[in-house]
Amino acid sequence: MIILGIDPGLATLGYGVIRRDENGKCEMLDYGVITTPKEESLPTRLVLLEDGVNQILRLHRPDQIAFEELFFSKNITTGIAVSHARGVAMLACVKYCPYLYEYTPMQIKQALTGYGKAEKKQIQEVVKMLLRLESIPRPDDAADALAIALCHATASRYGSMFKVNNMTRTKGNNTPEGREFQRRLKEQLEKEDKKDAAAKKAAAQRAKKTAATAATTAQKPKKAGAGTPASAKTVVKAVPAAKAQVGRSPKGGSAAEIAKQIAAQMQEKENTEK
Repeated sequence: MIILGIDPGLATLGYGVIRRDENGKCEMLDYGVITTPKEESLPTRLVLLEDGVNQILRLHRPDQIAFEELFFSKNITTGIAVSHARGVAMLACVKYCPYLYEYTPMQIKQALTGYGKAEKKQIQEVVKMLLRLESIPRPDDAADALAIALCHATASRYGSMFKVNNMTRTKGNNTPEGREFQRRLKEQLEKEDKKDAAAKKAAAQRAKKTAATAATTAQKPKKAGAGTPASAKTVVKAVPAAKAQVGRSPKGGSAAEIAKQIAAQMQEKENTEK
């Protein structure tokens, strides 16, 4: 199962992609950040975030996606901007995958270290250890995103309990499985599969046609002189000149001159006999 973890942010959105096998072992596939220039307007920055998230989704096709929940107690203005970014990222994700989950910062720390108030440095070291990385992922937003993905890898056994919008987090009050989005996703994947199949069929037909043309060409008899080397062609062109020399005597006289001489000799012989 491929899990995408997202650490929401307007200026910097962190993402981390991991794969969890049947035994629960996780490996890192990709991580990084999507940044937006602060001099741009809010709508433009949101568009940039959407494009970046779409690229990640197309590249990795995650089976499930986990977000960090937002909690703000002081700077509400910053919280609103980050909420915009989280909403855009969530909208982009749900179009590709209906399985969206969310965890509080304390739940993430509890899942990775067993202590809900662990320091950021401790979380980063655990991420490095669990994913067997040579160094701590940088920047911090990418490391946080990997921590979110790892948290979901360990908590996914609880089923829908941590799905987005399941605010009660109690058994029997879980959110629906998103059947409408599952249907749309299935249609989209089937459409892409049909397109790929059509392209492969067209390529096979072109290859078959090319092979048939080559076989037909090979069976046709070659025209005289076709493929003759340049040196051979020169000899052929010299043949008419050689034919022009046919009929010459060893002494170099032409056939007409020889006939004339023979006629003169015969006339001279007749005159002598008379």
